[in-house]
Amino acid sequence: MSDQQRVIDGTAAPAAADAGGTSEPAPIIFLDDISVTFKTRTGSILHPNKVQAVRGLTLKLMPGETLGIVGESGCGKSTTANVMCGLQAPTTGKVFFKGQDVTKRTAEMRRVIGRVISVVFQDPATALNARMSVHDQLLDPLKVHRIGDKDSREARVQELIEMVGLPGSVLDALPGQLSGGQRQRVAIARALSLKPDAIIADEPTSALDVSVRAQILNLLMDLKRDLGLSMVFISHDIQTVRYISDRIIVMNAGRAVERGTSEEVFARPKDDYTKLLLGAAPSLLHPELGK
Repeated sequence: MSDQQRVIDGTAAPAAADAGGTSEPAPIIFLDDISVTFKTRTGSILHPNKVQAVRGLTLKLMPGETLGIVGESGCGKSTTANVMCGLQAPTTGKVFFKGQDVTKRTAEMRRVIGRVISVVFQDPATALNARMSVHDQLLDPLKVHRIGDKDSREARVQELIEMVGLPGSVLDALPGQLSGGQRQRVAIARALSLKPDAIIADEPTSALDVSVRAQILNLLMDLKRDLGLSMVFISHDIQTVRYISDRIIVMNAGRAVERGTSEEVFARPKDDYTKLLLGAAPSLLHPELGK
């Protein structure tokens, strides 16, 4: 993608300070023209077939904003999320976190990513360790990253469980003893344990009952506001993305086919695929969110 096209799309890398000494703040995440290609099990051993999951995608997540990524299953949105959080290296292109090139994913770069970005996955039942108590699951990231001493870690665990609206008695429970909504709150608390700059929420409500989805969405929005977080919210439900996002990227077949503010995308969709999503997809939101 040319620099001119990135400026048109609003995805150009932050410019250096101008003559007056002012500049745009550095993005929390900047994906620079990334592509991700996977080998398939078809074809020959020497010449396997390939699938391009993401194609020439450029995007940035700015401090304090929520970026929504929406599209049908297989459009590349979850692969994009994996690149953002360091689980997947791009085949081509570069990845920056707060202006630092982390494309090569060295051990040091993984530590940088782990402190800057946290992930809330789709299914809390599989994201949490079934054999560890809630207390130990919240304590573990603090111990791994050697944050604080024993007393400060215990205080942080108590703070986290209160932050997501759960009683202290939950700390002694195993994930299997909790409801789906409670498990997702625990997963959110764990994602916040290292005080990240941004959270990537990959379909965080799709495995939950409709009545619980509204509670989790409102919790994420409250935490984002209170903690000053940036957030990437990924979903196949464009109405949910509209509700929670400042800007939206619509993906189809690995490409960003439309981007803009939430208001722009809904009021003046330009791409036929976006229009199809708007016209065909029922909202998965609970009716209370529309009030």
